[in-house]
Amino acid sequence: MDVFEKREMAGEKAREEEEERLLSEGVTVVDFDMLCSTVARQAQKGQWVKLDLNGDEDNVGYGGNGGVLRMWEGELFCDSLEDRRIAIQSLCCPWYRFGKNMKRAGFGSCFLQGSIYLILTLVALLSMLAFTVTKKHCFLYIGGAFIIFVGLYMGYHRTKMRNKFNIRGDSSLDDCIFHLTCPCCTLSQEARTLEMNNVQDGIWHGRGDTICIGSYSELNKTPLELSPPAIVSTKS
Repeated sequence: MDVFEKREMAGEKAREEEEERLLSEGVTVVDFDMLCSTVARQAQKGQWVKLDLNGDEDNVGYGGNGGVLRMWEGELFCDSLEDRRIAIQSLCCPWYRFGKNMKRAGFGSCFLQGSIYLILTLVALLSMLAFTVTKKHCFLYIGGAFIIFVGLYMGYHRTKMRNKFNIRGDSSLDDCIFHLTCPCCTLSQEARTLEMNNVQDGIWHGRGDTICIGSYSELNKTPLELSPPAIVSTKS
């Protein structure tokens, strides 16, 4: 055996030892956009915390996302026209856009959710129209009550969406206020987030950018399928 072959065998052995060391530390797959949002949050706070992905799934948030917060796609008002197709649907046919969002998020069928939204808004509009014609305050009260109920209903589902997918947000009250003040912009933001991250039937598939930072399969002691294949240690 010549010197070149000995060096090659020594290099392969060193690589195998390095891979075994990394696997002993553990690896897992996490969405790249989730990791970036967490880094941004900690950088804004001026402090860093340990990202713990090896805890119990019952304690890491709805859907087992490791407690890592995602972000809404774009600003609520400034980026409402970023996707013109979604913006036009949210403005001209909001009940269809709402129903489609709920179907993607896994909160019922598009027809059912869209029909509920349409009925509530029609009752509110007809009540306001009846008030302008008859000048009876009872119609004004009914219309105002249904407008508030529409905002509460849509805000409730926005909060459920935030909790399910670990999306960063303020509070349930803010979700309702957003839908009361500008429902079209709010629907557009929700639709952009669901479509750009390929959410189908309540499952967040993400943009496809993943890296390896946490645990490996205990059954066959082999790493999970990764993309890209590079392994990054949790201690780096």
